[in-house]
Amino acid sequence: MAEHIHPIFDRLIQRTDREQFLQQQSKVLWLTGLSGSGKSTIAQHLERKMYNKGFFAQVLDGDNIRSGINNNLGFSVEDRQENVRRIAEISKLFLRSGIITINSFISPTISIRKMAKDIIGKEDFIEIYINAPLEICEARDVKGLYQKARDGIIKGFTGIDSPYEAPTHPFIEIKTDQLSIEQAVEEIYSAIKPLIMLNTTS
Repeated sequence: MAEHIHPIFDRLIQRTDREQFLQQQSKVLWLTGLSGSGKSTIAQHLERKMYNKGFFAQVLDGDNIRSGINNNLGFSVEDRQENVRRIAEISKLFLRSGIITINSFISPTISIRKMAKDIIGKEDFIEIYINAPLEICEARDVKGLYQKARDGIIKGFTGIDSPYEAPTHPFIEIKTDQLSIEQAVEEIYSAIKPLIMLNTTS
């Protein structure tokens, strides 16, 4: 005989339930910019600041994505697109879990970022342009990737022999050649805080 299940268990826990539990509104913060622009450093510091302020966030970047779920992808146009598609799908799962996701990826073209936005949903996709001139990015290049690209050792490197298309209407633009890490993080946090605070008036 089938056991009777109370109606309260008839549905899965909803995103709004999880947001109430975490006391925040989940969003996907998508940091885009050239290699060396400061995306990963800003993402890490922003995650820490949000944690200290009582928000629950998760950084996704090349280190934890390409070493794991996307370790079978290269850097061709097709693979870059598939890389971003998978990231967007993972972000959507986090979004439904009530978690704020901070994504740090070059995601070099407008069409690639539009695909991510379409998957995630325009109301939850917050595009943040981490803008630094190419010469600044090259000067910061601790891994020597730009030099390898200029020497022809690395092919299809964004900013050298593969294009980067800057966002036309980002939610916020951060010029890292003019701001310290702390200033950049504070600008982003101040801008997104109204979007991630739980609306308790409804």
